[in-house]
Amino acid sequence: MPYFLAVYTMSPENLARFYALPKAEQERIDATGLPLWTDWEQRHASALANHGGMVGKTLRVTGDGIGPHSNQFCGYVIVEAETIEAAAQLFRDHPHFSVFPGDGVDIMPFLAGPDLGSGGA
Repeated sequence: MPYFLAVYTMSPENLARFYALPKAEQERIDATGLPLWTDWEQRHASALANHGGMVGKTLRVTGDGIGPHSNQFCGYVIVEAETIEAAAQLFRDHPHFSVFPGDGVDIMPFLAGPDLGSGGA
């Protein structure tokens, strides 16, 4: 069955707005969203080939050197599904954007790899 990379996206502005909220409001959002995220993972456990994770600040490497960079990539997970549409359906109403300030989840098929069969997961 094919593997798909699901990338969690969040604009820097949405993240800044979240961090500008009072600490109590941030904690309320976390208290609501984290159990829903855990529930989502449990409901879709059979499709999660690699739980991935959340990521922080970016450094970009180019022919001109290494420096800070901004993008909307804030985390990922690898899912296994029959089609890209089936993979996308797993994320309908995901707490990343239904509770947390995420923008969405981009789903992409792997054209080569990943090597999940030999301990890569």
